[in-house]
Amino acid sequence: MATAATASAPTSASTSTSAACDAPAASPSSPAAVCLVPFRWWAGVREEAAEEGGVRYAATPAASPSYYGLRLLHSFLHPDLVLRLDRGERRAGAAAGGSRSYALVPADELSRALARQNSSLALHNKHSFAGDSAGAYPLVLRISVRETSILTVKISKKDNPVDNYKRANKMFNIDYQPVHVWDFSGQTNLILMNEWNRPHQDYCHSEQENLLEVQVYAMSDSLTFKIGGTNMNIDFFCGSFGRAGSMGLIGLENLGNTCFMNSSIQCLAHTTKLVDYFLGDYDRDINRTNPLGLNGELALAFGELLRSLWTNDQKPVAPHRFKENIACFAPQFSGFNQHDSQELLAFLLDGLHEDLNQVKCKPYEEAKDASGRPDEKVADEYWSNHLARNDSVIVDTCHGQYKSTLTCPTCSKRSVTFDPFMYLSLPVPSTASRAMTVTVFSTDGSREPFSYDVSVPQFGTLSDLVQALSAACTLGDDETLLITEVYNNRIIRYLEESSDSVSLLRDGDKLVAYRLPKQYEKSPLVVFTHKHFVEDSGVDSVTPQMKEFEAPLLACLSGTVNGLTLQSIYLKLLNPFQFSKSTSSITDGERCNGDRAVDLMDATPSYPDESVPLEDNPESSHCNANGCEVTEGPTESSGGLTAVSDMEEHMEQFEFYLTNERDDIQHTRIEVNDLKLIETTPSRLHVSVHWHHSASRQYNTSVLNNLPEIHKLELIPKESEDCVALHGCLEAFLKEEPLGPEDMWYCPCCKKHQQAMKKLDLWRLPEVLVIHLKRFSYTQFTRNKLETSVDFPISDLDLSSYIAAKKDQPNSRYHLYAISNHYGNMGGGHYTASIYQEGKGWFKFDDECVTPISEDNLKTPAAYVLFYRRE
Repeated sequence: MATAATASAPTSASTSTSAACDAPAASPSSPAAVCLVPFRWWAGVREEAAEEGGVRYAATPAASPSYYGLRLLHSFLHPDLVLRLDRGERRAGAAAGGSRSYALVPADELSRALARQNSSLALHNKHSFAGDSAGAYPLVLRISVRETSILTVKISKKDNPVDNYKRANKMFNIDYQPVHVWDFSGQTNLILMNEWNRPHQDYCHSEQENLLEVQVYAMSDSLTFKIGGTNMNIDFFCGSFGRAGSMGLIGLENLGNTCFMNSSIQCLAHTTKLVDYFLGDYDRDINRTNPLGLNGELALAFGELLRSLWTNDQKPVAPHRFKENIACFAPQFSGFNQHDSQELLAFLLDGLHEDLNQVKCKPYEEAKDASGRPDEKVADEYWSNHLARNDSVIVDTCHGQYKSTLTCPTCSKRSVTFDPFMYLSLPVPSTASRAMTVTVFSTDGSREPFSYDVSVPQFGTLSDLVQALSAACTLGDDETLLITEVYNNRIIRYLEESSDSVSLLRDGDKLVAYRLPKQYEKSPLVVFTHKHFVEDSGVDSVTPQMKEFEAPLLACLSGTVNGLTLQSIYLKLLNPFQFSKSTSSITDGERCNGDRAVDLMDATPSYPDESVPLEDNPESSHCNANGCEVTEGPTESSGGLTAVSDMEEHMEQFEFYLTNERDDIQHTRIEVNDLKLIETTPSRLHVSVHWHHSASRQYNTSVLNNLPEIHKLELIPKESEDCVALHGCLEAFLKEEPLGPEDMWYCPCCKKHQQAMKKLDLWRLPEVLVIHLKRFSYTQFTRNKLETSVDFPISDLDLSSYIAAKKDQPNSRYHLYAISNHYGNMGGGHYTASIYQEGKGWFKFDDECVTPISEDNLKTPAAYVLFYRRE
């Protein structure tokens, strides 16, 4: 049984025409005579003393389990919100101490208080508390009396719209902060008196519920609205007005590796346009039907958290509920592992946009190519299509536009599009380098192997290594390099993916590069692994043992594969290693293979009179203990293979076997007269070669036996490392570069995918420009961080020279107001935020600790995400 509660006395709101006109409207059918407002605001605007005439109640959960899991089950089985209101003594300051306090006031008194406040501020008399973005809504309460001074208040889903019920749940969330209610309307006294005056037997068995409809103006403790074109902030805690940037120096507690989340939240929570928006009535913009959104839950959670940061309560906020919501929407951020603040920032911006997108039905607009039309017309067309599908405060604040140009390398076809962006991810050019040693072999026996030291960026790619090595070995235009990793006499990895990071290569690895003719780049390859006899001196005898050469030899296959072809190719590959006849007669003890090996590995060989290097010179040097002797290379007169008898003689010194890639299975021996060895030639044919003892005396095998390792990391000392300017990062982002093999572009003229050249240009800049410095690189096996210091402007970032569109452009100068910092490495780091407060200077937000900092300390290698706003 339920009855409607009536006012304790006839209120002027129902009899006075003027008061009724000023009173806030409740429900169209039955206007509420009682309003619920923040107590501190009410205490600051009413004529009487703060607590005079009011009755204080402390709200606690009614019959709710203390265990969190049981509370969840209880809330599922009993969805209604039930509160227990304990009547207490009226005492000054009872609402202080970090609690949330609300006041039940008559509607006519609220109207008079608003009129006095507006008059004192000399503002427009037509302004009303309910007319602006205050978020007022009706709420039906079911109140019953259980004990002498205890009320039970039930807020049911049956009586209230879903949105209003959810708002009430947030207001009276006892787990978040203590809640107190002050009754200045007399309604609770009336309900208690009616119950006390009932007959005793009826009172003992009473289950009567009294319905009370109130108009709620207490969604937040601070509301922002526009009066006379000026953004004003009503501070309900102190009853005064001020700009929206006058507070906000509240930290966030670290819940366990949540510093990445705290850093991103603080930067967004100090973006002026977002602060004004979320302190206002943003609920009406929530799009709950957007399939790309999160049912408005992310926007509500973020709005609640932001409002808790913009109060004058200096206690740190524990964002438990916000983190729980984030974990539900994005499971990758669940748990207590460290994450990337920029990844969370991207998720928040995108999620908030979709939750607040005002476009309920997105029209389909087919993207059209420029086709020779003016860029201005095409850009406006793309931007109009974007706005037709996206309309939110995030779009108004953070969305910009850039021009993307793709050029086909074959037919020069150009494709121009204009795409939106929410932030810019800029590469950080690294000044740290890595010295790497690679041995280069020829695949036709025309050059001796040579080891080169090349420098590549510390976190560069294999493409950087190939480019540096090609310049070092003077690679011809008709040649290409195949880089391999060699271990234990075999090739264990072909480094053919140009985008792979050189950080995948360890210091102790050994690299071999093979010069291949471009015309045979796609041809099958033959890989020769080889073994030779070495004398193992025992106690009583000398026993020859088979030992593997360290470096395999490689060549291209063309035409028919038979025994004679394979053996001829191998002997040709050995030409650079062959001793001349005069030198081969020298005893093993007089040869200095080790000295020659040192010469071959000289990173920067010195040649008198700028003579041709060893690999290009038909003459080579061999040193012994008595001096150096210059001998000619293999020619007809000095032991070159010019006759069939010589070739047969050399072939008898080797045995050839077909094998597999691991060289652990011995196949049939290859004879010279084998005309057809295999049915189908594989992409890589593996052959194992066994040397006879006599063959070792014919060739200098020092390079085959001693491949150099990759050098250790050699970083440029920090004292001499130059700082990279932000403009340099921007230029690296905008420069023309080829697409990666995984991002091939389909050329409509060539009718196939091409590795096109891509060029970016800024076209339209947002009001708030978010710049992400790409300090982190991820691969399947490694994670690295660049510690390069970036010199970024603080007060005057001028981007006018980077904007391709020159007509009708707004101001292109920006002012820095927030930084997300990351200290440490990938294994264990820490995030902070540096925030600029208007009129107060810069502050460091280190989780719950907020301290002032000097502007001179902002530019550090820890700067990760920069937030700029247009001046």
